[in-house]
Amino acid sequence: MHITRYTDYSLRVLLFVALKGEERSTIREIAERYGISRNHLMKVVQELNHKGYLEATRGKHGGLRLKRPPHDINIGALVRDTEQDLALVECFGAHNQCVVTPACRIKPMLGEALEAFFQVLDGYTLADLLGDAERPQLLRLLKIVS
Repeated sequence: MHITRYTDYSLRVLLFVALKGEERSTIREIAERYGISRNHLMKVVQELNHKGYLEATRGKHGGLRLKRPPHDINIGALVRDTEQDLALVECFGAHNQCVVTPACRIKPMLGEALEAFFQVLDGYTLADLLGDAERPQLLRLLKIVS
């Protein structure tokens, strides 16, 4: 399974915003701290806002905050919401043309593996990513606290 950059950036945005707590974050700030494209982050933030993960406020005193507490943001659900294509192989898709599909055991095995992958992710929330022991280091690495 390969997580797309889009999902990776979604996780990073939510982690950053969660670390800032009630203080608003900006797309520019997040892009600078991670060293990633501001334009790409704008798309990510727009979708996270649309799907109810973020609250985005425009204007001079605007910015981003979590719409829900970190313990209410499930990582498995987030990955499902941000990954566009979970078809691991051709036979998972609607346009399957593989000739061995009727006798092949790959699809059920990969389907079971994908389900196990999500079962693990479903056991974690954004709060788990923040970790009490890791939080001070994350704050330093992202230059949120001096």
